[in-house]
Amino acid sequence: MRDRSPGDLGEHMRNRFNAARSFFDTARRHAHLPALVVGSVTHNYFALSGLASRLAARLASARRSGRVGILATRSMEAYAGIIATAWSGGTYVPLNQKWPEARLVELLRMLDLDALVVDSTGESLLTAGVLAAAPELIVAPAGNGRVDRALRLDALPGDALDEPVPVSPGHPAYVIFTSGTTGTPKGVVIASAALQHYLDQTEPWTRFTEKDRIGECCDVTFDLTVHNMFLAWRAGSSLHLMSQLDLVAPAHFIRSHEISVWLSVPTIAATMRRLGALKPGIFPSLRLSIFCGEPLPVTVAQAWAEATPSGVVENIYGPTEATVVCMRQTLTEPPVATPERGTLAIGRPYDTTTVAILDEKQQPVEAGQAGEIALSGPQLAIGYFNAPGQTADRFRLIDGQRWYLTGDLGRQDENGTYHHLGRMDNQVKVKGNRIELEEIDAHLRKAAGTETVATIAWPVNFGSAEGLIGFCASTTLSPDDIRARMRLTLPNYMVPAEIHIVEPMPLNINGKVDRKALVAMVQSSAHTLRPDTKAAPAGAVADRHEGRSVKR
Repeated sequence: MRDRSPGDLGEHMRNRFNAARSFFDTARRHAHLPALVVGSVTHNYFALSGLASRLAARLASARRSGRVGILATRSMEAYAGIIATAWSGGTYVPLNQKWPEARLVELLRMLDLDALVVDSTGESLLTAGVLAAAPELIVAPAGNGRVDRALRLDALPGDALDEPVPVSPGHPAYVIFTSGTTGTPKGVVIASAALQHYLDQTEPWTRFTEKDRIGECCDVTFDLTVHNMFLAWRAGSSLHLMSQLDLVAPAHFIRSHEISVWLSVPTIAATMRRLGALKPGIFPSLRLSIFCGEPLPVTVAQAWAEATPSGVVENIYGPTEATVVCMRQTLTEPPVATPERGTLAIGRPYDTTTVAILDEKQQPVEAGQAGEIALSGPQLAIGYFNAPGQTADRFRLIDGQRWYLTGDLGRQDENGTYHHLGRMDNQVKVKGNRIELEEIDAHLRKAAGTETVATIAWPVNFGSAEGLIGFCASTTLSPDDIRARMRLTLPNYMVPAEIHIVEPMPLNINGKVDRKALVAMVQSSAHTLRPDTKAAPAGAVADRHEGRSVKR
């Protein structure tokens, strides 16, 4: 992707665009404050800054494309790699450690990376096939490891970049991959100016300080981490990384670390509530709790508020393509809820974000009517990496103004508050992971050896899916064999929990597979449909459920 012009962002911001600059400034002011806490190890701003500046010098010397892969997460190596990449004037690209080898190899070849930063888990994924597609420079944890040619963090040259390298406003700060309709993930490219603008808009209401202790429960492949780390480093806050074991008991983690700011998908809170771990007053240290990524049930928000007697609960909305989030709604009493859905509204946009509700011809609908949520403003992404067709399809110039068509259905009420009403397409959220059903279909089609397939999200509670169910016709393979084949190319959360052989597959009036009929079939079966049985289609069953979860 090429740099875009500053546009209406203003020349006065030109020198503020390096994402590592605020970390650098904070390290000079608060050198001995904790910056990153990983398990029992605390890394202060001075130490992390020194490591990042040396790593940045090495990355700068290898610069070609400017892109650095981060095959690491919830680790010191992941965050040092991100800071150093920004410091060197590069673009960081998180790579999912749950991706199978074939997907990782495909993306490494496409990205043409200058370097790859790995932690211990990431290094264990460097098979012969992955190494063949990886860049020459691999940066790995200190000590001995399985890859002999890797540069160890404790063996970095002594040279350092004294300050972060200035970059243009249109310079890509990061690329976050999301599920794609073609079977290959889409890389959302975010400009440094968009990131800086997001932080400027978010800082006033989050009000991080050097006393804040930020809980981090997300992988760096999820752009909620962008919010946590860059706001924390602006203010001198400490970022506390949760391990997989911590995620099993997040309540204990919050209490033991005296976390003051929490950001997660609502599913985590809902699970804690279901297990009886969300008791009134249990989190006295939390002053700000933010939920995003899925619809937030009002009952869950209220239970969390009772657990945080000194805190505020915020519901935020925004696609990756609009730089993390651009709308928010505070939990109040009474709550501002979306009628008949039992979820908190998505609220009002940032001052610099324009929201429109459009019909299928991209024309504004009448007040109070439902339509597609479209976003405009300086937080919009550059587009999709190496995908001009997909970029042109979702980023439209309408009456001279650039818009992103979210694919989300919404409406604005009489008070000016926006409500999220679901997905217009087949993009879903499954346990916090953004997935496009067409991508699952592409892999199901290949695994089953048939063109007639479909995937639905099921069951769906409060608009968020708990799993996937696949359907296919005209295959000689068993459901177990199909699922085993899919695991070779997809992470587990994208492999359907059940696969049913359906003859014939129900079709809609346009001759396409009717997902709505498949959802109705599952509903009417009341979970008695077995994966190894053939089922008659339910094409005549009334459409009672769209089978799509909302994305927030």
